Amino acid sequence: MDTESRLSTLRGGTAAHDAGDSACQAPARGRTQAREAGAGLWTEHPVGTARMPDPVRAAAVRAALIASVTLIEAMVAMLGTLAGTWVAAPALLATVLSTVVSTWAVVDVWVTRQVWNQRHGVVSSPSSAARALRRERRRERRSARAARASERPRDVGKSAAPAT
Repeated sequence: MDTESRLSTLRGGTAAHDAGDSACQAPARGRTQAREAGAGLWTEHPVGTARMPDPVRAAAVRAALIASVTLIEAMVAMLGTLAGTWVAAPALLATVLSTVVSTWAVVDVWVTRQVWNQRHGVVSSPSSAARALRRERRRERRSARAARASERPRDVGKSAAPAT
């Protein structure tokens, strides 16, 4: 880019822009048309998965915050050890304690999710219940088959031997 084109750009245009090239104006025109069409700046798209229940989400946020604090403490402990400062030992103890608390928080997320699923009717049938359901359906099919067989007229007078 030479000095003339730089100065032209600083003054508010380029050679293509000054010539009225429509390519320079296309992005601005597209945005204006989209706004006039009512598209707006924020478009919501449906999410494929359902939103987490509030208690589970709260437990997950709590676990994430505790885990991040644990990682920061671990970094302070490592850097304190490398620097040889007095803060290394307390930071190491705090990191060990935070690791235990962080593990507990993750287990809390899991337990909270299971409890919520159980209390709010999420279907979870053990194999024995599923077996009983299959047995019941099998009985219904057999009885329906037997009812259909009894409705069919029987050929009582004919013999089963093939004709020659």
